[in-house]
Amino acid sequence: MYSNKGFSLIELMVVVVIIGILASIAIPSYTAYVENGRRAEGKAFALDIASRQERHFTQHSRYADSLTTTGNAGLSMGSANSENDLYTGAVTTSAAIGHTAYEIRVTPVVTDTTCGPLTLTNTGARTPAGDCWR
Repeated sequence: MYSNKGFSLIELMVVVVIIGILASIAIPSYTAYVENGRRAEGKAFALDIASRQERHFTQHSRYADSLTTTGNAGLSMGSANSENDLYTGAVTTSAAIGHTAYEIRVTPVVTDTTCGPLTLTNTGARTPAGDCWR
């Protein structure tokens, strides 16, 4: 009698194909999940800066020109980076009209292939539009 021990090449190739199919579905889903998690930090960082800008406006009757400087011209944030250093923030104001408008731009440190940098203005306009701010 002949005893069959082990796997045949066909059985091994079927397993490899199944693992390949599962990986081709799982890896893009995982990557999108990680990007959404990172983007949540960027959105929270932009909204935090906007909140600080509004507080600064009520105290100084103008928006701040800088995130890190202190006093009348800045928000006195310790760093221009988000909590986990995934985003770098910047703010620009309208000096020509008395610093009464601003645009916040948070740029991802790691490339976000779907949305890229997020911007928020004093009027609430958000770019890029669509799912990036949901």
